[in-house]
Amino acid sequence: MRQVLLLTFLGAMTALGSAPVAAQEVVDRIVARVENDIILMSDVRALSHYQQFMDGKSETDGEVLDRLIDQWIVRTEADVAHFPHPSDAEVDRGVQRLQKSFASTAEYETRKKQSSLSDSEVRGIVASQLYFNNYLDSRFRPGVQVDSKAVEEFYQTGIVPVAKARGQEPPSLDAARDAIQEALVQRGINEQADRWLKESRLRLHIDKLLDEGAK
Repeated sequence: MRQVLLLTFLGAMTALGSAPVAAQEVVDRIVARVENDIILMSDVRALSHYQQFMDGKSETDGEVLDRLIDQWIVRTEADVAHFPHPSDAEVDRGVQRLQKSFASTAEYETRKKQSSLSDSEVRGIVASQLYFNNYLDSRFRPGVQVDSKAVEEFYQTGIVPVAKARGQEPPSLDAARDAIQEALVQRGINEQADRWLKESRLRLHIDKLLDEGAK
């Protein structure tokens, strides 16, 4: 199962402007202004392509734009804090994990081609994911507290029923404890990050210019 930090928040992330404008899009255009920066239609298309690569489908242009605005917020704060970018070795490992999330190398290559992504674009996206995720983890993990009762409840309501539904013997609570603890911490990070992003949006000047009725 693919583990994606920021689950629905960032999901499939990519850097603004990380992919060139598609050949059929002769003229790019601004679809949003965030403070003194802009987001282009090509940025929306780049993230849509990555979502198609990962999930076989993409969100609407409006939903993708919202994700890009969230990325802008995270990137801006991380840059101001001089947060370190991932090393080449970290990016290499990230690309390897991404490849292994597909059933086979052939499926990975096929989906990448269908989504019009190059190896360098995939690597850039992975680097951006790591940068965002590492920053959010460092910012919010210290404030997440998970008690033993929450771990036991997750085990009884999440682990045991799923294992039994698959006809498998569930692992013992002790064996699953560390994994459950981390899953609950990640959930806490996601919840705190989501609240922070909503609050940040209220403080920013954001002007969306995406056409009404965009796909």
